[in-house]
Amino acid sequence: MNMELFKWTRQPKDWKCENDKVWITTAPHTDLWQRTYYHFRNDNAPVFQMETEEKFFSFVVKTSFEESHHRFDQCGIVMYMDSENWLKGSIEYENEEFQHLGSVVTNHGYSDWATTEIPADVKQMWYRLSRREDDYCIECSDDGNKWKQMRVCHVHEGAGRISFGIYACSPEDSSFTAVFSDMNFGECAWKAHDGQPADE
Repeated sequence: MNMELFKWTRQPKDWKCENDKVWITTAPHTDLWQRTYYHFRNDNAPVFQMETEEKFFSFVVKTSFEESHHRFDQCGIVMYMDSENWLKGSIEYENEEFQHLGSVVTNHGYSDWATTEIPADVKQMWYRLSRREDDYCIECSDDGNKWKQMRVCHVHEGAGRISFGIYACSPEDSSFTAVFSDMNFGECAWKAHDGQPADE
């Protein structure tokens, strides 16, 4: 990928981009969340993204997070439009036993979080974000070859020009370095639905 196409929203103090690989060291008390359940609004995580008007595509990235060690430490894939409209897929560290592999979709200022528990010793994960107009699919993979669906969703403001890429943050008093590699932007791997026809 051409990393010169990527731009920061809230550039972190400690980061590096070299040979198509990106390192981000998180700052404490950085997060993305809007309202739901917790009743707070956090919008200060760094996101590194490129823009596109392409209606059908897939974006793949490998994340490595050997240093992740504190509750809610996270890094992953993101499509961030503004503070109230975005989605992300990531692993959030919980404790020495388990982590949350999940996704958050935020529409018009309200976030939801869908998760499943995975072992705490998982320290790398591939993600694939696919777009079909204003609908999106997030998948994950242990090896970059076999993919598992995490989320199919609609983004209310996601029909036009969008930005997508990577993020990392530490919502509590923590810091770690996340490594992003193997990025690819190409043909949509999320194929058109071949079952029940659309309503007319």
